[in-house]
Amino acid sequence: MKILAMDSSGLTASVAIVEDDIAIAEYSVNYKKTHSQTLVPMLDEISKMTELDLSTVNAIAISKGPGSFTGLRIGSATAKGLGLALNLPIVEVFTTDALAYNMYGCADLVCPIMDARREQVYTGIYEFVKNGDSYKMNTIMNASALSIDELTDKLVAMDRNVMFLGDGVPVFADRIKEKMAGKISFAPAHMNRQSAASVGTLGIEYFKEGRSISADEHVPEYLRLSQAERERNEKISG
Repeated sequence: MKILAMDSSGLTASVAIVEDDIAIAEYSVNYKKTHSQTLVPMLDEISKMTELDLSTVNAIAISKGPGSFTGLRIGSATAKGLGLALNLPIVEVFTTDALAYNMYGCADLVCPIMDARREQVYTGIYEFVKNGDSYKMNTIMNASALSIDELTDKLVAMDRNVMFLGDGVPVFADRIKEKMAGKISFAPAHMNRQSAASVGTLGIEYFKEGRSISADEHVPEYLRLSQAERERNEKISG
């Protein structure tokens, strides 16, 4: 089966084509451009480079959130538009799930952290368990918005080594080292940001399990109110 995958949940914009157990193409850019400028041209480019026949695509996998509100809206709109135009189902993948999947087979707990501002992170906690000749990713804590101190307290209580990755690492690395000295490691550059190939690989698994929806049904998962909504509520309550 063949999946067209996208992730625009953070600074990284990433698109991929994954077929069965092969990532046929992936195009990722981690630079200061808006995803409205990059996402569709990137899709067009990998489609041309791989001579993609859209009629052979089974579904569209999208990082549903959490993450940047603007980035998620752009990715969501792109996925919905393609899904409606091509009559394809949508497979939703939590951003933190896909980030954790970058570390497939890791012996430590895996903890993606995305900077959510106000001393908070979007995060989850995962582990990989040997399952025959492969690994199964277990979710210990679902995608959540927590303060960095709440998260590190949870991890300290688990008393296991933890692999961190995501754009929250440069922001909170010193705090993590203070709280968890000797129990941590940080993912290398080629594995520490969003990857549409991971979204697509998980998307294939989820699709086979029947976890797909129509393009009409898809909405991003923000986990918390946007800054504009928070400020409006503060004005109302004040």
